Amino acid sequence: MAGPGAPADGPGGAALLSASRFSRWISSSSSAGGTPPYLAPYFAAKAAMDSLAVLYARELSRWGIETTIVVPGAFTKGTKHFANSGRPDDEARVAEYEAGPYKGFGEEVLKAFAAIVPDDADVTGVADAIVDIVNMPFGKRPFRVHYDPAQDGADVGFTVLDRLRAEMLHRVGLSDLLKPAKRV
Repeated sequence: MAGPGAPADGPGGAALLSASRFSRWISSSSSAGGTPPYLAPYFAAKAAMDSLAVLYARELSRWGIETTIVVPGAFTKGTKHFANSGRPDDEARVAEYEAGPYKGFGEEVLKAFAAIVPDDADVTGVADAIVDIVNMPFGKRPFRVHYDPAQDGADVGFTVLDRLRAEMLHRVGLSDLLKPAKRV
């Protein structure tokens, strides 16, 4: 299992991965959700990570390496994500926002997320989903798996985007990149 950056690390990275006994790459991705102040770089990075994971999937497919992108939803418990996000280290910038029309907005966003994430949302479900993917036979793993108790709409958005990307590959004659080649 690896995050974006792993398959192409070093010369011949995909060939080395293909030659190993492993024929899968699992990446975590996300892109839905709002973009409140202070979090623009975070959401931009999430979108970039997803694009990188999708492109690596295409690069790895002819090597017979199957890719699954796991898209976890927001979890307000079980991680320290929300405790450590939404407030920049730059106190001057915080003061500017707090003195203007965004006064109290960071706290408002945290409360809003807490209200939509179900009380029983358990982040270990993401790990369980990854274990299920690993245990699936080659050729049966889905390209993308969503585990989002809050149902923020990422599944709908990614379904449309993945379909558009697949249609483009069909149009340019590269539809073989949508599924991993059979390993010999």
